[in-house]
Amino acid sequence: MLELNAITIRQGDFALSADLNISPGHIVAVLGPSGAGKSTLLAAIAGFTPVETGHIQWQGTDLTGLPPAQRPISILFQDNNLFPHLDARSNVALGLEPSLRLSAKQWTQVDTALERVGLTGLGRRKPAALSGGQNARIALARALLRARPVMLLDEPFGALGPGLKAEMLTLVADLARETGASVLMVSHDPADAQAIADEVIWVDGGIAHSPHNTDEIFSLPPQALSAYMGT
Repeated sequence: MLELNAITIRQGDFALSADLNISPGHIVAVLGPSGAGKSTLLAAIAGFTPVETGHIQWQGTDLTGLPPAQRPISILFQDNNLFPHLDARSNVALGLEPSLRLSAKQWTQVDTALERVGLTGLGRRKPAALSGGQNARIALARALLRARPVMLLDEPFGALGPGLKAEMLTLVADLARETGASVLMVSHDPADAQAIADEVIWVDGGIAHSPHNTDEIFSLPPQALSAYMGT
């Protein structure tokens, strides 16, 4: 279980608090208005933003003071965080070894990850020679290869068209359920949550609220969420 125990994140005049748990294997959408702190919440969990108070734990282990590389977490950013001078295969391989000195077995794992996300035969192409959707798949393959039990998605598919975004969300859900990973997914679109999320965290007014069942929260949304959706 991922536990955020009475954490407070402070950046200048902005503060965000959270006291909640994420069950293993759950896909959780993080929704809220712009500037509410959705990406800040993910950055704190990943270790890129320090917490002022409280603790972040995974399966009873305190992660609060650990650097990002030592946390059991993968994160996909909005820009996919790919290296333009490296081909798709090498970008994925970074998930295993930053030096790119991989064994034959590890390169086979890279190729298997590319195949799993639908990029068979495209491993030698650089990001500029691939579409936005294909680059998103590279980032997803790298996260898959890292095999971390927690995956954070900071709107990596936000720039994709509706059809391609839906395809990528379905792929994320399939991979998460195959691996048993817990997924936290930031989105501005409630439809993303309704498509694949088991639960929803609503972020507003300086608070990341505890997860609620997706069907339940949309059938009887709190006033702030209802206003956000324009209903």
